Amino acid sequence: MSPPPLSLRFVMSAARLGQLPERRAEVAFVGRSNVGKSSLINSLAGTKQLARVSNTPGRTQLLNLFDLVDRDHGDGDVAVVDLPGYGYAKVPGRVRREWPEMIEGYLLDRESLVQVFVLVDGAIGPTPLDVQMLDWLRECQVPHTVVATKQDKVKSSKRDARRRDLAAGCRLEQGDIVWTSTSSGAGIDLLRTLVRGHLA
Repeated sequence: MSPPPLSLRFVMSAARLGQLPERRAEVAFVGRSNVGKSSLINSLAGTKQLARVSNTPGRTQLLNLFDLVDRDHGDGDVAVVDLPGYGYAKVPGRVRREWPEMIEGYLLDRESLVQVFVLVDGAIGPTPLDVQMLDWLRECQVPHTVVATKQDKVKSSKRDARRRDLAAGCRLEQGDIVWTSTSSGAGIDLLRTLVRGHLA
């Protein structure tokens, strides 16, 4: 039986770590601008209205906190955090310059952070910025999982090769990567289960 959607409730947006309320445990989603992060969070929650989706890269400019509220978690106990996308974004330079400090500060200093889901575009593979992020997370010993998005954009005849290439580009085994599609629903149940497991 498929796991139910995550019962996520938007709490607040914050420009810096110190503005976020305390939580017992959190998972975070990070990825290049336009990798499909907001769409994936919406799919996990079973709605199109939770996280703001846009065709313009970089619409997520703050730390967005969503509480997981279900029968196993109390109100304000555990949360999912949506981080600003890195890379190209049509946002003011001042805002873009603040992102590294905001993102790194959260990833390094948030005591309740238990897992980071790094989204990589499955249709194009890891970019240099993705590799840089993964290397940084490894160096800083931040626990993370790579999630490949947009599986539906890869032709079925090329998926095996794409899986091998993407894993090699991320310096991981193929089985270490979670492949997803918000269009077909592939991998969404598995990712929901992983999120719940980390927040248990």
